[in-house]
Amino acid sequence: MTRTIEELIPDYIRGLPVYVPGRPIEEVERELKIHAVKLASNENPLGPSPKAVEAAKRALADAHRYPDGGTHLLREALGTRNGVSMEEIFVGLGSSEIIDLASRVVLRAGLQGLTSYGSYAPFSVAIRASGAELVLVPQKHFAFDLKAMAKAITPKTGVIYLANPNNPTGTAFSAEQFSEFLAVVPDGVLVVLDEAYIHYAASLNLRTSPEAYRKRGNLLILRTFSKVYGLAGMRIGYSIGHPELLSAMNRLKTPFNTSGTAQAGALAALDDREHVERCISTNASERKRLSERLAKLGLRPVPSETNFIFMDVGPEAKGICDELLRLGVIVRPLAWMGFSEAIRISVGTAEENDKCLAAMEQILTKRAGKSELAAR
Repeated sequence: MTRTIEELIPDYIRGLPVYVPGRPIEEVERELKIHAVKLASNENPLGPSPKAVEAAKRALADAHRYPDGGTHLLREALGTRNGVSMEEIFVGLGSSEIIDLASRVVLRAGLQGLTSYGSYAPFSVAIRASGAELVLVPQKHFAFDLKAMAKAITPKTGVIYLANPNNPTGTAFSAEQFSEFLAVVPDGVLVVLDEAYIHYAASLNLRTSPEAYRKRGNLLILRTFSKVYGLAGMRIGYSIGHPELLSAMNRLKTPFNTSGTAQAGALAALDDREHVERCISTNASERKRLSERLAKLGLRPVPSETNFIFMDVGPEAKGICDELLRLGVIVRPLAWMGFSEAIRISVGTAEENDKCLAAMEQILTKRAGKSELAAR
């Protein structure tokens, strides 16, 4: 019997969607020969801490050496900061690697993974890539419907993915709602709580989820250095979880999964509280201004707890994004994330946001009376 290599690839992997990144600003500028601003990938417009940059530069001198595969210094610092032992900290390639590893550890064919429609796409990919069945629960008012998700749990449920705040809608559920949800989740179901944007959420407390973890061992908390710390290009994040779970994840991760420069940068970024506070306050003021100005243009931005703004703009969403692109503003159409009539705009600097607002006003003025967009 003969077979091809392609035939060895399982059907559940063949059918997986490819992650669609935001277009690189260099590509757009080269293609359109214009100066562009990128408001598509929820990056920190203020950049990394100068202390993190200097630490990463110093670490480059040892680039001929393998990094600390156990990330001891960083795990020790993160454990102290979160009130857990370093054995309860796992450091990975952003949150993305940890999302994938969680499903690989606890799921298999015959089990189910549960998440929400309109949430971070890698959740669904991780579940399907494990060979398990993906179960999606509809959102309510562009937010996780935790009560509906609780009802969707079955004896086959192995993992539940939540994002708080949620990407791409920017909404968040309260500590009380989460506590009520956790109370009905069986101990044998892993709850993965992605808190990539928690620093931007005024309604949330950084300490709440670690406190919940200490009461419930089936909770895996994800945090990242990609957002408020401005280290997206270094690809480093971490999780807080039960040591036995993290031990299994360590068996599956690639050796030296995070670089020495990333570890050094992350460690220094943790100590630059002034830079973090500046990033949070700047985002809050610009998010408010951007939301209010978009509303004055007749749009309806969903109240956001993040560094981006989600809007349902109707069937012309892709066209609006294309027109903004031609005017030098890169934003995110969201059909690939389950919202064919919505767009997401990252909060940039004041100058970047001004360019976005001017371009949007130009487009809406041109389209006035020609589509349903002006009525939204």
